[in-house]
Amino acid sequence: MILVNKARALRKNQTDVERLLWQHLRNRRFYDCKFRRQLPIKPYIADFVCLELMLIIELDGGQHACQINYDKQRSLFLEQRGFKVMRFWNNEVIENTEGVLETVRLAILEIEQRTE
Repeated sequence: MILVNKARALRKNQTDVERLLWQHLRNRRFYDCKFRRQLPIKPYIADFVCLELMLIIELDGGQHACQINYDKQRSLFLEQRGFKVMRFWNNEVIENTEGVLETVRLAILEIEQRTE
């Protein structure tokens, strides 16, 4: 329950960068994929998740430069459970939103081709 409450708090207090990307991903706006935000996947909370594609998008701010090993461990944990984890720096999303979305689009196409 603590993880669920933390996820709710994160959804209510999303960063500007999360808000920017969420505007493109929400309500199946992006290639009809159902993304959820701040989804608990014990023991973590993933920023954006499309469960049907097993795709996670993580946004990393400056604090992540100091926790590279933690992020690697986290990604490995999620990948071992079948997720594809994509990580983008906040400044990438701000400075090159279309490029980030194109990278996500290509990943979606790759996943869909594998599942056909």
